[in-house]
Order: sequence, then structure tokens, then C-alpha cells
Amino acid sequence: MHFTTAKAGIEEEATPVSYQETYARWKSDPEAFWMDAAEAIDWIEKPGRALFAQNAPIYEWFSDAKVNTCWNAVDRHVEAGRGNQIAIIHDSPITHSTKGITYRELRDRVASLAGALRAKGIEKGDRVIIYMPMVPEALEAMLACARLGAIHSVVFGGFAANELAVRIDDAKPKAIIAASCGLEPGRVVHYKPLLDAAIDQAAHKPDFTVIFQREQEVAKLIEGRDFAWHTFQYGVEPAECVPVEGNHPAYILYTSGTTGAPKGVVRPTAGHLVALNWSMKAVYNVEAGDVFWAASDVGWVVGHSYICYAPLIAGCTTIVFEGKPVGTPDAGTFWRVIQNHKVKSFFTAPTALRAIKREDPKGELIADYNLKGLRALYLAGERADPDTIEWAQRHLGVPVIDHWWQTETGWAIAANPLGIEELPVKIGSPSVPMPGYDVQVLDEGGHPVAPGTLGAIAVKLPLPPGTLPTLWNAEDRFRKSYLNHFPGYYETGDAGYIDADGYLYIMARTDDVINVAGHRLSTGAMEEVLAGHADVAECAVIGVADDLKGQLPLGFLCLNKGSNRPHEEVVKECVARVRDQIGPVAAFKLAVVVDRLPKTRSGKILRGTMVKIADGESYKMPATIDDPAILDEIAEALKTLGYPRA
Repeated sequence: MHFTTAKAGIEEEATPVSYQETYARWKSDPEAFWMDAAEAIDWIEKPGRALFAQNAPIYEWFSDAKVNTCWNAVDRHVEAGRGNQIAIIHDSPITHSTKGITYRELRDRVASLAGALRAKGIEKGDRVIIYMPMVPEALEAMLACARLGAIHSVVFGGFAANELAVRIDDAKPKAIIAASCGLEPGRVVHYKPLLDAAIDQAAHKPDFTVIFQREQEVAKLIEGRDFAWHTFQYGVEPAECVPVEGNHPAYILYTSGTTGAPKGVVRPTAGHLVALNWSMKAVYNVEAGDVFWAASDVGWVVGHSYICYAPLIAGCTTIVFEGKPVGTPDAGTFWRVIQNHKVKSFFTAPTALRAIKREDPKGELIADYNLKGLRALYLAGERADPDTIEWAQRHLGVPVIDHWWQTETGWAIAANPLGIEELPVKIGSPSVPMPGYDVQVLDEGGHPVAPGTLGAIAVKLPLPPGTLPTLWNAEDRFRKSYLNHFPGYYETGDAGYIDADGYLYIMARTDDVINVAGHRLSTGAMEEVLAGHADVAECAVIGVADDLKGQLPLGFLCLNKGSNRPHEEVVKECVARVRDQIGPVAAFKLAVVVDRLPKTRSGKILRGTMVKIADGESYKMPATIDDPAILDEIAEALKTLGYPRA
């Protein structure tokens, strides 16, 4: 198989290019912009053009090309003489172990696993579900699928059996690759019984499973169906990279839908390669040889894009971290990892920083570590409140960059593109749209609104490469969920505004904009004010039903470690802050102190579920909830305020 090798390195421009120039270049000729970005990828057959719009509003990118993701993420770096560079560092404070895998070792391991899968009948287009913890083998499984042109669907390890069963029935995998267990601080999560229960429940049955046995728990295998990771690969021929079309799906990643049925976001191969590779330099300012760390999980989109694929495509070293921001062993673990592995660019969720800040409000642990190599901290996944950003700026002394994207887009819609130009940071804003995204704020009728006006955030079609073209086997649902409400646009489901300088502000999910006596108010703006209180570590505001005003805001406050003030005092001061900073129009009078907030495992606060509890409505236990017991704590706290109303 012949690959057309990419241009070596990025050619130096005579004069530095600004963000404005880059964005204008894309806008004036999107075709040329993306074809130019495609030059950095190794193609088996080069694309003849970038955009394929014949089935609009279902768009495709680089569909006529032939390419392989695994080659671009692994083999080409070995061929370029960088086989001895560390590709993956696994750091597990839970098992007290650290190991590095070079690009050459990674190629051999991936080719071996792909060969074993092929010997068992896995070929291009087959689906494989991956159900694994944060171990390098999870990335190897993803890359082995990509090597064969098989379509993987990673399901967050430890997800409940019924949720896994739903995904088995939707993706219809020929095989499932899993681990015997996951590890949490102080407990072992038994994956294999969950997997067995899910296969029992699912109507579709996989042909076989591959189980990576961890020494912390060896799972019982079912003869004829389950194969142990190492014995499965014994004596097989390693597999070469299989060419796939540009529009061939690399993976399916399920995101929770509002109806409860998961939505399978499809990621096409070529656009994914081009966009992610472009983003590594432009957004995160890293290049081949740099160490990049996204502290997320392979089960989420951040793990797909920025633990597995993007760093490896760009030839960086990526970190797979099996631990928590606090408790493994303490709130300094992130800084240890950054110091020990010389991380240049670090990406995490605001909720992780808030957890650290709550344990170490003065940032004393940061001083114990040498963070000289760190150039920037990136935040995404939910609103980054100003208090947390300022705390990080103060203690880390590097740019703290909030950026905004979604599972559906796979990479940043808006960011501060440090690799192009460091723009002024406006706290509370993920900065400006990236090339490829024409972001508009619309009113209910789909008309753009004036700067500074709150509305629905939408992106003018076509979306750029790397974003979803559709949902797996559900085009009607794709149109209904994202395209129909504002024709000609992709509806993000987020609300916010654009200021006079073109900076975007994400204020809430569209559902979290509450209507108080005819005034549309953002719960995010109120949370921002509450988070600024010296005793508040974290907070959430929801809208509860009110006979008089339609909705009223209600706040939940988690206090900093060491705060020993009476709760009613803190609540009183918080109510006064909202009144002072947003005004009486917010009608913010209800707040209660709680020990913790209900969250998904990726750190998003389950505001919708909290609303249902407050309004006395029945609700389905969210599949992604971290600890279901918290919902009972929330219900108890609401009772003290008289909710739900009788």
C-alpha cells in the first residue's frame, strides 16, 4: 500500500499570521483552507476536493480520498524515524505505577491486536464496542479497530449494564473488547459481570469478547465466547493498515439524548484526521515531541479527540491518567503529573479544578511542584466560572484558556488559538469562533440578534471537517435534533451572546435559560455571581416552577473546605450578591447549602434532574450519574425550602 507522505513540518510563514487573518482566509475560501490543512495528513489517495455538498444539509468532507487513521497516528511516526519517542505515558496513582510506550512498541502492539481481531473475522465496517478503564490498552483497542477500518464505539467503563445493552443493540457489534475491572480510589469496579449482564439483556449478541485481565481482578471467562487479551493474540499475523474512504466512519460515540435513547454521533475518518491535526498546533500550540495531557476519560469525546487521536496524529506524547483530581492521594496529583512528565499543554474540566480549589483554596500544594514546562491550561466541558479561572491564573501563572465544543463537533467551536495568536482573555468567554465555524446568536424566529443580546447559539452550515455528518442509523433524528429548528443552521442547544468584539459567551443550555415573570435570565450568570462568594466552592442554579412568576431561580451552594460560617449567613450574603449584581429582576431568594452536587461521570451537573425533583416530577435515573445517593441528599435539602410544593 502506498501512502503519499505529508509535508515534513509546517513551513514557516514570513510574517506571523493573526487570528483575524486566519479566520478571514477560511471564510473567503473554505475549500482552499481545508485542502491546505489536508496536506499535513498521509493519504493513500489524496482528496480531489474538500466539501461534498450534493446531499445538503447532510455534508461530507474529503469523501473521495483513501486514508487510514492508525497509519497517521502511529506508523508514520515510526517510518519518519521517531519510533523511540514515547507515544503514551500511563500514570496510575491508584496502582502506584507509571510506564511509557514508544511509538514503535505501540505500532507492534496495535498491529498484533488488529491481526487477532482480523483472524476472528473482524473486517472493515464491522462494529466493535470497547468497554475499558484508563489503561493504554483502551487506546490500543481503538487504534486496532482503526487499523482494520472497523468502527469502534467506546462505552464509558463501569457504565450500568442496561445502558451498555442499549448501545449493543444500536451499534450491533461483532465483538466487544473489555477489561476485567476498573479502579476507583478504595474500590474495584467489576466490569465483567456488568458486561455479561448487558449481553444477556441485549437482543443483539456479539460473536466474541476480548478481556484484558488486570491483576487487581481476574475475571471468569465463558468458554467459546470470551478470550483473554494475551492468549487471543498468540501466534497471529500482525495486520497492516486497511485503506478506507474519507467518509468512512471512524467511530460512533453515544451521547445522552433528551428522550432517554442514546444518540450515536458518527465521526468520519478523513475530516477527523484533518481537523484534529490542525487543532493541535492552532488551538493547543503543541507539535511533534511535545507532551500533551487531557485529564478526561476515553469514554467521553475529550478522551477520543485529545487523549487518543489528536496527540498521536500530531506525533506528541499523550498521557493516560488513572486517578482523580483529589483523593489519589491528594489535591496535588495533577501538578505531580505535570511536573514528572514535563507536560506542555494541559486540558481538564472546570469541575476538576473546582474540586482541587475546594481542597486547597490557597493553592499551597502547587508550590511543591516544578511546573516550569507548563505553557497553558485549557478548560472545557461546562461553564468555567470566573472564580475558578482567576484562581488558576493566580497560582499557575500561565494562560488559562476556556474553550467550547461538543461531543457532536469533536473539536473546538470557539477557543483562544494560542498556536496562531494569543488573544486577550475575557473571563467568562471561550473567546472566538475557530475557522470552519460561522457562529450566530438567533432569536426564536431564527434571526440573528444584536451584540450583547441573549439567544440560541447556532452554527451556519456546513459544519467544518471532523464534526458529525449524521447520527448512526438515525438521519431523521439527526435532522430533528440539530437542523430543523433553525433551517440552514446547526442548533447547538446552548444559549448565550456575542459581544461587540466578537467574543462568544455561553451562558447555559437552552433549557437552563429561565423565564422569570417574562424576563429571560441565564442561570449561568447567577452561578457566576454565587461562585464569587469567598465561602462558595461550587454551585448550581436551577429554575423551579412558580405559580406567580412562571419560574423562580433556586441555588445550591457547596462550601470550601475549612469554611465554618453559619449556613444561613452564607445564603443571606449570596442572595444579596445576586440582587446587587444582576438585580431584583432575578427574584433570587431561594438557596440552600449542600455537601455535593449530582454530576455525570464527566463532571457535568445534572441540573435537569434537580429541576424535576424540585417540581415533584417523576424522573429516570441518569445513566451517567456518578453517585445516585446524591439525588436523595438534594431532595432532603429541597424539603427544607418547601419543595416540591404540595
